[in-house]
Amino acid sequence: MHNPNEIPDEPGALNLCWSYNLIDGLIAAGATTAIISPGSRSTPLVLACERHPGIRIHTLIDERCAGFFGLGQTLGEKRPTILIATSGSAPAHWLPAVMEAHHSRLPLILLSADRPPELQGRGANQTTEQSNLFRAFTRVFCNPGMPRTGNSGLKFIQSEGIRLGQRSLWPHPGPVHINLPLREPLVPKHWPVLPQASQPALQGIPGLLPDPIQLTRLRNTIAGRPGLIVCGPGDYGDDFTHQVTSLAGRLNCPLMADPLSGMRFGKLDKEQILSRYDTFLRHPGVPTPEWVLRFGAPPISKPLLSYLANSGDDQILCDPWGQWPDGGHLIREMVRASPSRLCQQLMELVPDPDPGNWFDLLSKAEQIAHSEALQSPPLEGKIISELLDELPDGSQLFCGNSMPIRHLDSWSGSGSKSIRLLANRGISGIDGAVSTLLGLAVKSKGKTVGLLGDLTFYHDMNGLLAARDLDAVIIVLNNNGGGIFGYLPQADLDSFEPHWVTPTGLDFSQVATLYNLSHTRVKNPSEFKPALRAALAKPGVDLIEVISDRNTSIAAHKSYWKRVVSGLIHFPSLNATAP
Repeated sequence: MHNPNEIPDEPGALNLCWSYNLIDGLIAAGATTAIISPGSRSTPLVLACERHPGIRIHTLIDERCAGFFGLGQTLGEKRPTILIATSGSAPAHWLPAVMEAHHSRLPLILLSADRPPELQGRGANQTTEQSNLFRAFTRVFCNPGMPRTGNSGLKFIQSEGIRLGQRSLWPHPGPVHINLPLREPLVPKHWPVLPQASQPALQGIPGLLPDPIQLTRLRNTIAGRPGLIVCGPGDYGDDFTHQVTSLAGRLNCPLMADPLSGMRFGKLDKEQILSRYDTFLRHPGVPTPEWVLRFGAPPISKPLLSYLANSGDDQILCDPWGQWPDGGHLIREMVRASPSRLCQQLMELVPDPDPGNWFDLLSKAEQIAHSEALQSPPLEGKIISELLDELPDGSQLFCGNSMPIRHLDSWSGSGSKSIRLLANRGISGIDGAVSTLLGLAVKSKGKTVGLLGDLTFYHDMNGLLAARDLDAVIIVLNNNGGGIFGYLPQADLDSFEPHWVTPTGLDFSQVATLYNLSHTRVKNPSEFKPALRAALAKPGVDLIEVISDRNTSIAAHKSYWKRVVSGLIHFPSLNATAP
């Protein structure tokens, strides 16, 4: 053993000390978990994680799964997660997860081991250009060079860990990439005594205050006029729900809450919150607001997006990260402020409420949509209703993209139980959902449940290897293909089935057997609730496969929409052009 005050000059020991100090810096910046995929060149990084008391390790063979598993960890813990891979093509498999982290503003720390400079550009085995591999999707890239001897070198790499860990969190949360060239030997001949681990530092994220002049102008824009608050997908912090619902109440305006806004479930004031808008906004006569104040990413609902496109010019977006999430080109003014701070300061200016019946009008439409939702819902609506009823307080529900998230938007409604709804909506892909779900389940204090389509489940079956020793329920809505395309113009094409629906015909019971999961196939809706109760009551990962007919589902949804729209005809004021 070497004295920790002496810097080893033996290459293998130096690699370990260099890697250990980097990991120590990342932990000081808030990281607590490392997801490792096996390889040789990354050995010093793995050894460093093994020896550091402040890091938990999960090993996943498939780097693509590892990336999304890390996303799930970050979603669940709201901390940066470290990914470690060897050189060559290995880190390239992180790309889909890195893209999702970029668009969803999730902190990932990418540590790619690399070959030393003398092997670059020489055709050496497992060597390729790794610099700026994720150029468009990382907040910062760093190549600190080869490990250096001396206290100054180790202090430098530790400092880089702290700096880059912080950069993953602020001012624009997202992935950072550190590429680490390492020479052999990768295992020390003489094991050094490593320094005492640093304590994690407090990571304060500043709250941005709105500009006072802009705030006054905004107050004058929204006061005394019929308007709308829209909360899209986002994590707004604990205080936001109280502040924004108070503001909506003061203004007497509706608040349309996306299922991923965190505002449909929990013990909060829901007096102004609407959650059935995806259905009632299909009525062409619903009047439009004179102003819109939007928070977060664009909402999931296509009818809501179309409705906003036909609303007035006074559309304001609050975004503290310096982005411009406005695919519809509707935003006329951007407020650079923390959402809760903006709501709080607007309240302090005491804006006048809308004097008319604008909120009552949309609230009646909400009631009609809710009432019709209880009458003969399609299979997916019944499944979601029973799922939300059965989930215990404190659960988290991860939803796959394509149709499941849209079903959740349409059928979840709202409730008083604390249920956290999550999805990978940054880039809205169907990849990596199983791995993200299982990453979420690692340290969950409540039950973790996934609601996925059959193609989404198939796309990440490799991720099921991580199910060992975890506790979760995976519900697969199996309509044998891409049901979402049945709602789109492609459904009329002769090649619709082979090129868009792409049915797999797989027997998922055999997948469950391969990965040692419990499996239940639900063919009758009455079988779902007992299967769910049994799965929630026991440990391990359970797979519940719900068989549905694609065409029957589409017809049932269209029937529901038609009933709601017909019901709204009885409210003549809905056919007005303005509130």
